[in-house]
Amino acid sequence: MEAAPPAAAVAAARRAGLLVTLVLGGLTALPPLSMDMYLPALPEVTGDLGAPAATIQLTLTACLAGMALGQLAVGPMSDKWGRRRPLLAGMAVYVAATAACAFATGAETLIAFRLLQGLAGAAGIVIARAVVRDLYDGVEMARFFSTLMLVSGVAPIVAPLIGAQVLRVTDWRGIFHVLAVVGLLLTLVVAKWLHETLPPERRHGGGVGHALRTMRALAADRVFTGYTLAGGLAFAALFAYIAASPFVVQTLFGASPQTFGLLFAVNSIGLVAVGQINGKLLVGRVSLDKVLGAGLAVIALAALALLLITAGVFGETGLLPVAAGLFVLMSAMGVTLPNTNAQALTRAPHAAGSASALLGASSFLIGAIASPLVGIAGETTAVPMAVVQLVCALGALGCFLALCRPWRTGSQDRTGGQGSQDRTGRTGGQGS
Repeated sequence: MEAAPPAAAVAAARRAGLLVTLVLGGLTALPPLSMDMYLPALPEVTGDLGAPAATIQLTLTACLAGMALGQLAVGPMSDKWGRRRPLLAGMAVYVAATAACAFATGAETLIAFRLLQGLAGAAGIVIARAVVRDLYDGVEMARFFSTLMLVSGVAPIVAPLIGAQVLRVTDWRGIFHVLAVVGLLLTLVVAKWLHETLPPERRHGGGVGHALRTMRALAADRVFTGYTLAGGLAFAALFAYIAASPFVVQTLFGASPQTFGLLFAVNSIGLVAVGQINGKLLVGRVSLDKVLGAGLAVIALAALALLLITAGVFGETGLLPVAAGLFVLMSAMGVTLPNTNAQALTRAPHAAGSASALLGASSFLIGAIASPLVGIAGETTAVPMAVVQLVCALGALGCFLALCRPWRTGSQDRTGGQGSQDRTGRTGGQGS
């Protein structure tokens, strides 16, 4: 397969259709699975390891930071050596690091192993996006990202429920045993069924210097940077919810781990459903930028509503109004995340791995910065969560408007066409 010319390699991979979708969905599902299965256990980990909540939340931050830094390394590697070899190596290390998390004896050890888990797990995230860019373009790529969200979106729906059920029969360490088995099975599936999508003719032979020059050129593209920052800040608003919700729902409102898992599942269903509306009804009919702008505006309004509710502007409230605000915020991610990915990657056909790395690294780094802030006031208030979400949402909207300038038309197809780069790999868009 690797020796095939680009057209034949792409055509063969695209014919795999559903199989490729399922494999890529599994790769993109692994990070939320690694995060969300663990969420119902956070209060238990806090007690078992004798560490404060803010310290245990650093286990999430470490995993996120690892995923960010790992993508910066793996993305350029996949442009040089192809997609399969870096992916399989990363998956093998992920399995080992996940198993090691189950034997952590202190918070510091768990944080270290979670960092390694994130570094290795980054391979699946960045290479899955790069494979999509290898196979699809424009509107078709945006539509595929929405389809991929349907597959990968199952993970955050079922993960907290699985994690809560695992806690019924064992402690939090058992969750990492389950994740290690899942990672091993996915590694075997990738080895058998995911073929190479970047033939040797399309790889570059450069080293670190070439990778840095490529990333610098991408970062100099104002529109690419706008989509990257908008997507990263929107993801940070999402991760503020992920980091804070176990304590908000279970500690602040006294809900059980099973209730938390159910609410998380409902929110994830909203995200997946809106993502399918985006892919099936909106993409190709409505400008991606118009849909993206509307999604960012809804996220900002939902975050503002949550801040007013949690700050007591409407008096003392229960879990239901907070859950409703979080549902709206999560659902709007269904049009925000796939469209920022598609619009950014459209501008980088020559370096999908490096572009995917910058996209992912920015999202996870910003998320890693945001996650400790939600616990800055302890476990007695949800206001910090809402503040972080609102700041991130307004920042995402501001970057989208100021850098992408969606009201302009020109060389970039705003419905998701091939963008302002040609197939020779020149970055066009610094001044578009």
